[in-house]
Amino acid sequence: MERSWLDRMRAALQYLFGRWPVLLHDAVAACLAWLGAYWFRFNLDEIPDVFLDQALDVLPLVVFWHLVFFVVFGVHRGAWRFTSTHDLAVILKSVIVGTAVVAFSIFLATRLVAVPRSVFPLHGAFLVGLLIGTRILYRLFRDRQISRGEGKRVLIVGAGAAGDMLLKDLGRNHQIHYDVVGFIDDDQAKKGREIQGVRVLDRCSALPQLARLLRIELILIAVPSANAEEMRAIVDYCERAQTPFRTLPKVQDILDGSASSADLRSVELDDLLGRDPVSLDWEAMGQMIKNRRVLITGGAGSIGSELCRQVARLDPEEVTLFEQNEFSLYSLAMELEEQFPGIRFNRLLGDVCDPEAVRFVFSQYRPQVVFHAAAYKHVPMLQAQLRETIRNNTVGTMVAARAAVESGVEKFILISTDKAVNPTSMMGVSKRIAEMVAQFNDAKSTTAFITVRFGNVLGSAGSVVPLFERQIRGGGPVTV
Repeated sequence: MERSWLDRMRAALQYLFGRWPVLLHDAVAACLAWLGAYWFRFNLDEIPDVFLDQALDVLPLVVFWHLVFFVVFGVHRGAWRFTSTHDLAVILKSVIVGTAVVAFSIFLATRLVAVPRSVFPLHGAFLVGLLIGTRILYRLFRDRQISRGEGKRVLIVGAGAAGDMLLKDLGRNHQIHYDVVGFIDDDQAKKGREIQGVRVLDRCSALPQLARLLRIELILIAVPSANAEEMRAIVDYCERAQTPFRTLPKVQDILDGSASSADLRSVELDDLLGRDPVSLDWEAMGQMIKNRRVLITGGAGSIGSELCRQVARLDPEEVTLFEQNEFSLYSLAMELEEQFPGIRFNRLLGDVCDPEAVRFVFSQYRPQVVFHAAAYKHVPMLQAQLRETIRNNTVGTMVAARAAVESGVEKFILISTDKAVNPTSMMGVSKRIAEMVAQFNDAKSTTAFITVRFGNVLGSAGSVVPLFERQIRGGGPVTV
């Protein structure tokens, strides 16, 4: 216990000695403010010897008490580069308390003989001015250094609360210095105004010309509430400016904690689509899943993994993941167990085309609801491998459906595709036959078979959008 106390004391002393330049500055400021108060008290004239001698005699007491309260209030902990109103409030409180204690101590020591009472408020005012003034001057000096070309020249689109927050975050970035040249905003009432000393220059339509004129190196879009149409217009102006651009996360992402105002990212497809989200009936879905045993085949695939996450939100009794990709299954199970500690997750490796493995899963875990997402979906690849396409997409569905009927599953949901409508590819044919298998079993058993057709998921694994993005980043060509 004693060793722990000594360690804490040693750490505190090391920290204080590491801040000695700040403490030394503040001690000098206390000396100057004390003597300056006497000088001002005697009308900027020579201080009488009796008063000067007394002032010097009590000076160590003045410095001591102020240093004590600087440490108590944490004045020395503030970073001068980012001096804010919080730092100013801390300085003000420490000086007020310190000056009061100094006055009381000097009264006890000298009964205020040769110590004018007006010196104390003057001393406090001068000390606040010195402490705050030097910190603000240092911050202005550092800001001017950056604005002279040390940082990347930046233009911020959006002069609202998000733009103000982004400007503060950029100032706190120690790794990269940004020189924010100005703001752009379509609200003409803001034109000419300043935000933290940075002027609102013009509306968005002037962005291409301003970017060239001001030699802008990066455009930052700080309009998280913009709809898709507004975002498309802003992106169009950025592209005309031929300048790299980034954007803030969406408002919802910031509010739910999945992103912060400092998380600048590339503009994504979802920002530009403008499709209204579908409102889901979570209550009805909860009635189907809550307190039930759920099996998801292909549980670690692109669709299956998302099904697992959404099903887990609906409070099932347990979720069984059946997947043949070992690493994907392991990674997803670890994620789910961390996010939903109250739900039991069973992870099983196996092939949906293996009747014995599938029958074992159904008999061992007795699922009440089954999501059959195990399937291949890459159209060009499947077109060249007909046997594997039929085996996995069609035969796999037959095996899973038969096991579901035999074990008395309540609901069997087949994840199909829009390519099963008038199929023109082997992938579509294999899924259309799988749908027919589900329809046949629905008519002949007590298990309810449901088929859900997925359309194209923009930017999903295996789709053309990630392929095009990689080709463009690599300098082309883009293959269609």
